[in-house]
Amino acid sequence: MPVYPPDLEGVIAFHRHLCPGVLIGYRASLIGLRELHADPAQDEELTAVVYTDSCAADAVQVLTGCTFGKGNLKFLDVGKHVFLFSKRGEEASIRVALRYAVLQNAGSREEAVELLLEGPDEELYKVERVKAGVPSPAMIYPTIQCAFCGEGVMEPRARLREGKYACLECAEVTRCV
Repeated sequence: MPVYPPDLEGVIAFHRHLCPGVLIGYRASLIGLRELHADPAQDEELTAVVYTDSCAADAVQVLTGCTFGKGNLKFLDVGKHVFLFSKRGEEASIRVALRYAVLQNAGSREEAVELLLEGPDEELYKVERVKAGVPSPAMIYPTIQCAFCGEGVMEPRARLREGKYACLECAEVTRCV
């Protein structure tokens, strides 16, 4: 069994296997942290935005310390292997984008893994310092009861239905299954 760097071992343990998607996020996170001269976030001092909900997002969480629970990891459903890393209080962010078709010549999953482990950053990723909005710090809102299902809902997510507070599901704004 191959020996990987300890930080990658941590990502593999969290994600439960090694795959190209994990390595895409792993390498992008290393670049983001390096370019920002940042350590993994203990609280919300670092933020990350992932532009896809692929396996790469797990690596971003583990390496950067940015999580959905802390509110410093955001998902922007664009469907691209693009990652935006920011430090609160700094003007510039680091945008890391997997280059188009970089894995096209990898004939197998194993070859893709090898390329993502060993390929030079500049061949795999486009890295830019950009001015981008940093996600707002996490807010804690009051919970109110949905008049229809009885479940608690974060106040700003509630809607009015028939003059009563409704969660998004009962207001038929969203359905999850």
